[in-house]
Amino acid sequence: MKSNLTPLGPKADKDTVRRSNLSLVLRAVRDEGEGEATRAGVAARVGLTRAAVSSLVEQLLETGFLTESGKTFSGQAGRPGTALKTARTGPAGLGVEVNIDYVSVCVVDLAGTGRVRLTEHLDNRGTPPAEVLARAAGIAARTLDSAREQELYPVGVALALPGLVSGGAVRQAPNLGWNQVPAEELFAAALTAEHPGHQELPVRSENEANLAALAELWFGGLERIRTFLYLTGEIGVGGALVIDGELLRGAHGFAGEIGHVVVDPNGPQCRCGSRGCLEQYAGQAALLRAAGVDEGGGLGVAELEKRVRAGDERAVGAVAEAGRMLGRVLSGAVNLLDPDAVVLGGIYRNLMPWLAGPADEELAGRVVSGLWAPGGGRLRASSVAGDAARGAAALVMTDVLADPVAYARPAMA
Repeated sequence: MKSNLTPLGPKADKDTVRRSNLSLVLRAVRDEGEGEATRAGVAARVGLTRAAVSSLVEQLLETGFLTESGKTFSGQAGRPGTALKTARTGPAGLGVEVNIDYVSVCVVDLAGTGRVRLTEHLDNRGTPPAEVLARAAGIAARTLDSAREQELYPVGVALALPGLVSGGAVRQAPNLGWNQVPAEELFAAALTAEHPGHQELPVRSENEANLAALAELWFGGLERIRTFLYLTGEIGVGGALVIDGELLRGAHGFAGEIGHVVVDPNGPQCRCGSRGCLEQYAGQAALLRAAGVDEGGGLGVAELEKRVRAGDERAVGAVAEAGRMLGRVLSGAVNLLDPDAVVLGGIYRNLMPWLAGPADEELAGRVVSGLWAPGGGRLRASSVAGDAARGAAALVMTDVLADPVAYARPAMA
């Protein structure tokens, strides 16, 4: 969750300047990592005087956003500096991923560390949206209880949802059969019913691939890569594009629906209404079907992985063909968008040893710049940290980091 730190100019009023500078200091400590920040180091990073930073740090210590680790650094002029770190208690973010065959809920703290995780495998296809979101709210309520036991108090919820998401609603999610579903409203009502008497949490929503891409950006160890295409393989195939550290959303917020790029207009019927979409060749159901693996019981992906590791010819061939289809579609995206890397998540991550070669070959043969070389490191597996639920929870925390005054207990003002 790296950020550009720019102090406000003298024209801003005193309160606004202080609130902004508190944010600068808090984010600087968070970005330095556990126990590595000092007052002097933060001052150098954000461009404020040491005296100003010391005052801001004291306020963040008093209100519980920062703690002192006891570790000291003596390599600088003057007194040794005491190491600072973000607190492990206090405000937290709640992320809820609702997918076709599971619901996953995550709570993260100020550092973005996942502190609580609950996942339940549920077949949500054909189930009324209100019922699915009520199930998710029930799991979220249990997660909130666990968080509060650790003295974490979530200040908001972000929903990670499949399909076209905008304005608090799922406009279309073909694999769930959802159309024009007011997801935020339904989830908020269900969570209130699960936790009567508790403070209502603000709810926002975002496409699940977008949030997985943000988690990969913030926590996935992409080093200096700030422009990349992210693909997640589940029952559906989702995509997101990050450009210079920011999501490309498109004019209506629907950018990234790469799973519905047409591979063959005469191909199999897709749930979206078209034919021959990438999802019909490289989605989870298509992969399992081609490999001869029964999807029943939710164990199909684990069985597929087991078979490819054992060298089963049909399974290895199915994964290789999916890789080729991915490579063909991705080559068009790479030609159009010129990312530094393509990151494959979801079910593709564990299948990369068998998937990457065929995909790389297609990319190398079709990317017109000639910059794509098989095995060159531009096609990579996502990290274990790059998941939508964690990305959703961390998205909530961007508001806290931007204005800690608004989320302090007791209030800083």
